[in-house]
Amino acid sequence: MGAHGRSSARLWFVFSGCLALLCAGFVLQAEAGCRERANPNCCPGRNNGCFEYTKRKTVCYCDTYCQRTRDCCEDYQRVCQISAAIDCVVGSWGPWSSCTSLCGVGSTERSRQVSVPPRNGGTPCPDLKQRRGCFGNEAVCNSAKEVAKVLPDSFKRNFKDPWRRPHMLMKEEKASYCVYLRVKQASAACKLKLWSAQLVRDRLVCAECQSDAMTKSDRCGGDGIESIRTFWAAASAPGCHGSWVREQSSERCRCPPYSVLFV
Repeated sequence: MGAHGRSSARLWFVFSGCLALLCAGFVLQAEAGCRERANPNCCPGRNNGCFEYTKRKTVCYCDTYCQRTRDCCEDYQRVCQISAAIDCVVGSWGPWSSCTSLCGVGSTERSRQVSVPPRNGGTPCPDLKQRRGCFGNEAVCNSAKEVAKVLPDSFKRNFKDPWRRPHMLMKEEKASYCVYLRVKQASAACKLKLWSAQLVRDRLVCAECQSDAMTKSDRCGGDGIESIRTFWAAASAPGCHGSWVREQSSERCRCPPYSVLFV
């Protein structure tokens, strides 16, 4: 065999060897993936520990989340028998709820339901709730603007006017009612008098509405609204004022000693 023949044989040998290595590498590469993992081969959801190394020492994943990140192993669809990803579908927005505040600044919200939940790594659902600000202005808000004027219960309880003439028309006596209010704020001037010093933050105060203090609607001005902050002022203590929230009321009631009266 001449030199030319030996050279051709060597080239053929090298070409054959390279071709064999390439094919072997391709086969090994194709075999690497989810099938090579120990049980379980596949994992639901997002699981960063559910991976396998390819023969090129790169990482591929066998969890459902890999369909979104596009880093699944080559045999993921076949081994895991996963169908195509399904995106989330939501319905229409519902109506806005009532304002959380009857009077003043509050909030309102609306919601929607999931029609089709996401599967197999599909797009997750968008927000299902929305919230926005609102301003309550119900009919009772006019009452919330009233400022209650109060005095200690020792000032007047079933007071009878000594100067009233016998022939003068007597005002009809109406049953008293009690209102229990939780003090939210009181000014520093309230500490200057003994009776007003009891009007301190978080204290539950009983305020009595007697017949002489009632308006034509048979109620006392500023007697409060449940769960809404209203304001008060001490009539005989200059500078003493604050706010409170009405918690409950009782008809035909008398407050215990050391309470206050509506004026």
